[in-house]
Amino acid sequence: MWRCTGPRWSGGGPEPEGRFGQRLGWYCAERGAERTSLLPAGKTLAFAAQGERRCLGVRRAGRWIVCPYDAVLDGASAKDQCARCAQLDRSRSVAADTMADDPRPYGVYLAYFGPGLLKVGITAAERGAARLVEQGAVAYAWLGRGPLMAARRAEAVLGSALAVPDRFTKSAKRAARGALPPVADRVAELARLHARARDPELWPETLEPVEFACTDHTELFGLDRIPGEVAELGGMTAGAEVVGEVLAGVGADVYLRLAGEWGRGVGELGGVVAVMDARVLSGWVLGAAGGRVTTVPVRAAVAGVGEREGGGQEGLF
Repeated sequence: MWRCTGPRWSGGGPEPEGRFGQRLGWYCAERGAERTSLLPAGKTLAFAAQGERRCLGVRRAGRWIVCPYDAVLDGASAKDQCARCAQLDRSRSVAADTMADDPRPYGVYLAYFGPGLLKVGITAAERGAARLVEQGAVAYAWLGRGPLMAARRAEAVLGSALAVPDRFTKSAKRAARGALPPVADRVAELARLHARARDPELWPETLEPVEFACTDHTELFGLDRIPGEVAELGGMTAGAEVVGEVLAGVGADVYLRLAGEWGRGVGELGGVVAVMDARVLSGWVLGAAGGRVTTVPVRAAVAGVGEREGGGQEGLF
């Protein structure tokens, strides 16, 4: 059976599946096979959670190592691993300070999530902007490049000197997307912070500087299609169904125009738009929806609170 492995941003291969975009990943342990499905705007989703949500195990060297405990997971959590697999995962992780010997060059970046929501982070240079896209950065600019430990020191020093954190809450990011200023204002805010970071008294000598250049993700994410008021989908439970049309995808979030009782009527698309953290789908077997109504709980968004996420150090996702 195919279990969902959560959101992915990838591309490559023939069109239309080859274009870069948000996808859902899938893994079949019996076959040792993987696949992805694209989530473009306008696509209709109609699926139901089946059976129990299971731990996905650990991903190493581009493949999944199945959880030996076949652990059952909480359907409401974004975590897709049991405690023991998560511990093994962090035994070889930059984010957990257990990969200091990584010889790859790293990039230090400034990421913009909304007015006043800027952070400093690092990512392996070979991954390009993938880490920024996964975190849902509205815009970003590179600061410099260098060895891992030099990048880590720069992240700590600049983060402290510029008074910017290494992460923001998921709810804060979502709230900011509904009231973004014009692109020019975003670029200007990033440029000001970039200039401050390049102050000779702050800049680490071991880091190769990069001139300011801003990349904005309005078109990639479909930010213009996200309305000011957005509800939130809760966690999955066995038998729960989601029915709606994809409007936009930002990081792990999928924005859906819901059908059924949350819309105009059963089987029709209405005015309610809700955001779903696609990570809650990981570990579930997803089958076709039996009805035409979203049965997952829909709640009003809560701005600016919640668990912190999106650490500034490179992870394995």
